[in-house]
Amino acid sequence: MTALPRRVIAALAILPAAGLAVFYVWPLLTLLSRAIDGGALRTTLERPATWEVAWFTLWQAVVSTLITLVVGLAPAYIVARFDFRGRQLLLGLLTALFVLPTVVMGAAFLALLPDGMNRSVAAVIAAHVVFNLAVVVRTVGPFWEQLPTDMEGAAASLGASPWRVFTMITLPLIRPALVAAASIVFVFTFTSFGVVRVIGAAGTRTLEVEVWRQAIQLGDIGTAAVLTVLQLVVLAAVMVWASRAQRRHSRPLGLEPNARRIPRRGSERRRVALIGITSFAVCGAPLAALAAQSFSTPSGWSTAAWTQLGRTEVRPGIRLGIDPLDAVRNSVENALWATLFAVVIGALASLAIAAARNAGRILDVGMMLPVGTSAVTIGFGMLITFDQAPYDWRAEWWLVPVGHALVAVPFVVRATVGVLRSVDPELRAAAATLGASPTRAWRAVVVPFLWRPLKFSAALAAAISLGEFGATSFLSRSGGETVPIAIEQLLGRTGSLLQAQGYALATILAAVTIALVVAVDRSHELRTLVRPTVNRPD
Repeated sequence: MTALPRRVIAALAILPAAGLAVFYVWPLLTLLSRAIDGGALRTTLERPATWEVAWFTLWQAVVSTLITLVVGLAPAYIVARFDFRGRQLLLGLLTALFVLPTVVMGAAFLALLPDGMNRSVAAVIAAHVVFNLAVVVRTVGPFWEQLPTDMEGAAASLGASPWRVFTMITLPLIRPALVAAASIVFVFTFTSFGVVRVIGAAGTRTLEVEVWRQAIQLGDIGTAAVLTVLQLVVLAAVMVWASRAQRRHSRPLGLEPNARRIPRRGSERRRVALIGITSFAVCGAPLAALAAQSFSTPSGWSTAAWTQLGRTEVRPGIRLGIDPLDAVRNSVENALWATLFAVVIGALASLAIAAARNAGRILDVGMMLPVGTSAVTIGFGMLITFDQAPYDWRAEWWLVPVGHALVAVPFVVRATVGVLRSVDPELRAAAATLGASPTRAWRAVVVPFLWRPLKFSAALAAAISLGEFGATSFLSRSGGETVPIAIEQLLGRTGSLLQAQGYALATILAAVTIALVVAVDRSHELRTLVRPTVNRPD
């Protein structure tokens, strides 16, 4: 096998490693230093309000996780065990909801629930449940699908009820997948920001929201830093517990690929139909309500909110303070630059990881670190790091796209590294025997495989950037507001027309995000790229 020279690998890795060090590691170290400096740690931990926020964050995350697991088991069951008309549509709808920006999901439940309920803890938990259903279905479903059915069938033939079969046999077998899904859902709900900002009441503040309030509204950087570190400690503990729980409950199983069947008995048809229709209703209702509210105005149903999106003066002498069309332009510009940054950095990192061995593993782990860090933490860390001399980059136009790219790069790396590693090494060896240098062999044989995965990861990076809200809330400057920022501000204003404009912007953002992700999800080109090299004929 022909390997790249070390100097070439180092040249490929230097930009990704430097970017990670400057825009991720340095801000995290700054956060840690601010948390332990000047007595902020002791002062913050002695405040009763700190533990009130921490307790609310914890219990709402636990409740949201438990309800999501319970509700998600039903669609996971029918997706795993049955082939039915609408199965792929249901999976697509669940995925579409999951990829929606959190501010859009908050807006959807604000539109769906009646006044008095739409800004409450119950609304926050309901949004969390629907938002994370895809995690349960996509994590538990594939595992459940391949479980052997002989034990379940034997228990049923001996007279066990379906509930007893599920609790005594199925549930213990799928426990590792449930633990994995629970840990992911807990992380998402524990770090909830956009949903709580949009539909949370005055007393419903998660740690993420409190960090933003302390840093941006109150200017208490020390307290915000302590709260951020406290959140990171809790998340690290949860990840350690989840890893140990998975190992403890894992057991060797004789998996059966594709154990799905067509529902034939009347009871099976009714069960699948009931669960399927209910799942479609639960998932589709928020999106339908979001679109409907964009046409609801004080004078009735009209397109006024859409036709007046470009107006900043709501009435003579009263200005909106934010131009929705400017927000759209800012979001598009940020997405273009963030996609460019993410694709370039991700491609260079992927080439270095695939070419190197031990050093490649280190770089691979490093590039994945932003996945385990919330966007709020990333944005806050960059804010306090680059908001003072001699690195006063706070007002620079590129800081927001860089923050977005930092969130997107891990997905680019994951999409490309697997493809590069699957390239048949005999192709490079053949190029070498024909006189090509290692660098030229890589350029001629390996690099062409990058284009297709980069095309799809670029679409994913653009979707991430368009909907990014956490980091942007810290890094955006006056006049640089993005669509998620505009949505949150419009929905917080009084006046039905302004709120309808917020719903209209949320509908646009939802449609664009879903279109980008569907384009990626529907393409099978990545899998066909890998398959011929893995299963090639001898």
